[in-house]
Amino acid sequence: MSVPTWVQDSVFYQIFPDRFANGKSENDPKAGLAWSAKPTIYGFQGGDLRGIIQRMYYLLDLGVNAIYLNPIFLSPSNHRYNAIDYFQLDPKLGTKADFLTLLDVAHRNEMKIILDGVFNHCGRGFFAFNDILENQAESPYLDWFHIRKFPVDAYSPGDATTFEGWWKYKSLPKFNTANPDVQKYILNVARYWIEHGIDGWRLDVPNEIDDDLFWYTFRQVVKNANPDAYLLGEIWDGDKRWVGHEHFDGLMNYPVRTLVLDLLTQKTSLTKFARETLKWLTRYPRENAYAMYGLLGSHDTERFLTKIDGHLDKAKLGYLFLMTYPGAPAIYYGDEIGMLGAGDPDCRGTFQWDESQWNIPLRNWIKKLIRLRKDKVALRRGDYQILKCDDKSGALVYMRREDSDCSLIVMNISDETLNFEIDISAAGISNKSVLRNMLALDEYEVVDQKITIKLPHWSGVLLFPK
Repeated sequence: MSVPTWVQDSVFYQIFPDRFANGKSENDPKAGLAWSAKPTIYGFQGGDLRGIIQRMYYLLDLGVNAIYLNPIFLSPSNHRYNAIDYFQLDPKLGTKADFLTLLDVAHRNEMKIILDGVFNHCGRGFFAFNDILENQAESPYLDWFHIRKFPVDAYSPGDATTFEGWWKYKSLPKFNTANPDVQKYILNVARYWIEHGIDGWRLDVPNEIDDDLFWYTFRQVVKNANPDAYLLGEIWDGDKRWVGHEHFDGLMNYPVRTLVLDLLTQKTSLTKFARETLKWLTRYPRENAYAMYGLLGSHDTERFLTKIDGHLDKAKLGYLFLMTYPGAPAIYYGDEIGMLGAGDPDCRGTFQWDESQWNIPLRNWIKKLIRLRKDKVALRRGDYQILKCDDKSGALVYMRREDSDCSLIVMNISDETLNFEIDISAAGISNKSVLRNMLALDEYEVVDQKITIKLPHWSGVLLFPK
């Protein structure tokens, strides 16, 4: 039950379903917000599964080949992290037939789809919790949750006190996953959707189900149904205990995201950045390290361009690193066209389909990086090695190498133009060879195992032997 080999060859695209595209007006909520309206915590804006199907051409043009979908099961909220029924799709998003069509269209285009599995907590309308609200101490489902006292109160103002809710939210009662019946229900859900064709699960706050046996069993159930399924854990601190054959194939790589943001906003040194990126890479077995989900933004964070104050050159450098660092890089919907947004709910705005509003240079840059990553095996599977790191000048040089396939990534992390020499003897590239910048037209001749390069401030190049 090893890590699926397809993951390290993937570029993910994360979609918040209510906000990506509206393909079927018939299922729009009657009191929904206008598509262009500012997002709110409670408002629906009409995105659905048909919208994703209809915009598949856009995703294929961008070059992504895997989709991570935020929750799609029956729920009263736009985020759907409070599911009422895990076996039923939310009709505001479409029908089961719509979902199966989405899977078919994706798979026909060699695109994978993973779903958000929220198994730590549910919605208060979930059948077992609703039974408790109706029958109180007489309910047969008391042990499905963590009930503290009666009467159980899930609707009055204030935090949850009569039962345990996620972060004390009354709308998010926490499952008692020590209960065999709860385990059976969750495992049936996991198997059901894998058997319907999904390519894996992204597991929400799995560390809050701190039960090694449960996750081991979960892995066995999923992998028995599809040995090639991807299990991705939302572990923010990168704790290695959650990686491997008893837990998950990979984690959302928030620690490396923090390093990138700190570097671009000059909150950390190049030396620390280089050291820490190596540390996180060697923290896990290689197959897991190359299955980490690399990200610069998500539905739980400020948008990437907002975090770096709209600085286009820094954004390009961030994506250059993301696409050339081991793991499976991911684009949060809309980040590629320069969408801005503060924290939730602002980071969950609707996709702007008016191309005149797009940041075309940024999208073209990302599109080119995705194409190069897919074309060059070294960028997907190669070793990662730092060749130069200079705090004083701001020069960063690293290499990706897979057998004879080698790439050099050179960055200027400073406000000044740099003109410097790079020793590339470790790359094994012969003298008189010519290195071409795949992101532009410039070329560099190797002389005495060195190249001389001039870089404007906050810029980078991606070099391959010509």
